[in-house]
Amino acid sequence: MGRKDASTSRTPVDQYRKQIGKQDYKKTRPMLRATRLKAEAKKTALGVKEVTLVLAAILVFLLAFYAFFYLNVSNEVDLDLDPDEN
Repeated sequence: MGRKDASTSRTPVDQYRKQIGKQDYKKTRPMLRATRLKAEAKKTALGVKEVTLVLAAILVFLLAFYAFFYLNVSNEVDLDLDPDEN
């Protein structure tokens, strides 16, 4: 049979966890809920980097679209002009 004192002695890790648990218990429920919601919002929020990359991709697409039509129109205008007609 084991000693009664052996079960009550805790490792430093267990004591630390118990201390943290007591401190966390002192917080009110709205504070805990707000902390949890803030952490979740931080995980799911779009960063500046992602928004910048999306805007840059859209800008490149629009510039390529514009350049494609600009070059097609400018080539057609050059083909329609015949210097021999005058």
